[in-house]
Amino acid sequence: MSNQTPDISWKNYLTLCKPNVVLEMLFTAVVGMLLAVPGMPPIATVIYGTVGIALAASSAAAINHFIDRKADAQMARTEHRPLPQGSLTATNVMAFAIVLGISSMLLLVFMVNVLTAVLTFLSLFGYAIVYTLYLKRATPQNIVIGGAFGATPPLLGWCAMTNSIHPYALLLALIIFVWTPPHFWALAIARREEYAKVNIPMLPVTHGVEFTRLQILLYTVLLLIVTLLPYLTGMSGLIYLASALPLGLVFIYLAVLMMRTKDNKTAMKTFGYSIIYITVLFAVLLIDHYFKYTL
Repeated sequence: MSNQTPDISWKNYLTLCKPNVVLEMLFTAVVGMLLAVPGMPPIATVIYGTVGIALAASSAAAINHFIDRKADAQMARTEHRPLPQGSLTATNVMAFAIVLGISSMLLLVFMVNVLTAVLTFLSLFGYAIVYTLYLKRATPQNIVIGGAFGATPPLLGWCAMTNSIHPYALLLALIIFVWTPPHFWALAIARREEYAKVNIPMLPVTHGVEFTRLQILLYTVLLLIVTLLPYLTGMSGLIYLASALPLGLVFIYLAVLMMRTKDNKTAMKTFGYSIIYITVLFAVLLIDHYFKYTL
């Protein structure tokens, strides 16, 4: 670890928040908000809910940086993060995480509703503590179990609008829950040596790459089935169905390609597509929703 003087640059604090991950989560949360109501939702609630969820997600990300700081220093993908580089101290990071977490809860309780605040706290605690501190190093099923915490943003968004847990909101969370393993395992295959070096039992490390590729294929098939449910339950219409099917089939094709080519390049291509996939899928849910209400 670098011994340089800690740098309090805002860029280091922004890095702690994992902005790319948080932005993707916020997108699905906002989609949940918009799907929860027939027309346009109250703009103030959207703003307060989005900021509150963003602060909580950023707090969880900062705690993740703190807990994983030793492992991050040994992995090429993470060695340039603020803590391994010595740009911030552990005290800086935890103080930042606590301020974000408390601010999130206060904002959600007083400006949104208590249910959203409670569910957001459980998600924060689940990811930052249960997953990062325990599950990540305890079982190769860490991503599957921990994925439940990362799947909550659309549910949180829906709750922010309605102050209730609707089956459709749970369906949105289910889609992200099933999407998470093939998404992350594709990356884990390409980075398996790094995970092995720091004794993190990701599935490719404990069960081998061939087994992981098979699991990715099975999950992409399951994901295609699950993504049909919004149409089958009447939540969405033909616009969504016409998009979800080809999106899912391309994901399955890439999973099959991974089993045939057996290289890291294809694994990273699948990982990259998985991000495009979930973004487009939720965007189409939104387009379908508003098309239905403008007819």
